[in-house]
Amino acid sequence: MKPRKWFDHPDLSGRSGGAATAMMSQDNAAQLQGQALESFTTRIDKAAGQGLDLRRLHGSFYLGVKRVFDTVVSLLALVIFGLMLPALMLIIKLDSPGPTFYSQERVGLNRRRQRHGFSGNDRRKVLQPGRPFKVIKLRTMGTNAESGGPQWAKVNDVRVTRVGKFLRRSRLDEVPQFLNVLRGEMSIIGPRPERMVFVRQLEKDIPHYRDRLLVLPGITGLAQVINGYDDSIDSVKRKVELDRKYIRKAGFKQDGSILLSTVSVVLKGEGAR
Repeated sequence: MKPRKWFDHPDLSGRSGGAATAMMSQDNAAQLQGQALESFTTRIDKAAGQGLDLRRLHGSFYLGVKRVFDTVVSLLALVIFGLMLPALMLIIKLDSPGPTFYSQERVGLNRRRQRHGFSGNDRRKVLQPGRPFKVIKLRTMGTNAESGGPQWAKVNDVRVTRVGKFLRRSRLDEVPQFLNVLRGEMSIIGPRPERMVFVRQLEKDIPHYRDRLLVLPGITGLAQVINGYDDSIDSVKRKVELDRKYIRKAGFKQDGSILLSTVSVVLKGEGAR
């Protein structure tokens, strides 16, 4: 029997029922999935309380080492990426018209809650839930991809170009974000940064959604290697609880496990859309 990794959880995968689950009606399966998610959320909330206290991390050795690691790895990644960039620019241009790079505003770290505590009485709620920044990626969609408004990526998304599919599967489109890491806007590991329009919407529907902004957003993270892309409110709820679990257990051991899992996901081409 294949050993279960430390982060595996049958409540999250939706694949632990085998043949028995396949025989259930869709309504019963959905009900069981909802109950499992509620149970998982309750356990996380019971352990973490109404908020996540990061005072133990402020000025910690862990954060200092993590920043050094982020800087060194980002410099190496960008040097290697620079050697590949001319070829990538050429195939992107030949495949579809438009720029090579794509930037989009995302919501970053909420420093105000770090300074004033985590009780939830956050004055920034009226203004910005977190510091906005421009995330940088290689373009993988057509230039008019969101002419109908912001939307989540889908399986077999028709907006993605042919080269874009390769870039997403290999995760090469994410490499420019190491520049965001060097700027201090992101970390290599952390909750994935989201757009303001989705943050405003989701924080109304999902308890503790803003807890994701207590640490720097990341290129990869616990939710990314387990939950993958968002495609529904339920998947976002799972992501939020996984992000809160990551924050609560922040440390070298967890980061190492996430990095190893990320390498595996990239090599297998899992979760790409």
